[in-house]
Amino acid sequence: MAGLVPFNKNFGIRSNAFEDFYNMLDDFFSDTWPRRSLNGDTFKVDIQKKEKEYCIEAELPGVKKEEINIELNDGKLSISVNREKNIKEDAKHFLHRERRFSSMQRSIYLADAKAEGIKAKLQDGVLNLTVPKEAKTDNAVKISIE
Repeated sequence: MAGLVPFNKNFGIRSNAFEDFYNMLDDFFSDTWPRRSLNGDTFKVDIQKKEKEYCIEAELPGVKKEEINIELNDGKLSISVNREKNIKEDAKHFLHRERRFSSMQRSIYLADAKAEGIKAKLQDGVLNLTVPKEAKTDNAVKISIE
């Protein structure tokens, strides 16, 4: 029984090849170590761009709001989770254990994100963020050719 392997009917089948590529780019520009694997070592994030705001959903099953930290710094939105190991559970003798306690972080660059008015709600294991956009002025200059 100690050699249990979780069953995944989709093992080896990729639903979206570009998703792994973008996750790899996130990892490359992240300052966290060790790097996460692309097989589910972190939480999934969906980003929707609307006319006046960004809507972000992050899957965080079993995470309490006290364990989540959200920061916006120069357009970089960081969502991090820090789960501490429960000392009482060290006394238990597990035959097999897949649930763990760890730290995870995802960062998203939103160039026109506005710091004021960001809303966050955690419900049913899903973190919903609404980030308003700032109106950016067009600084393009037309250059004439002599």
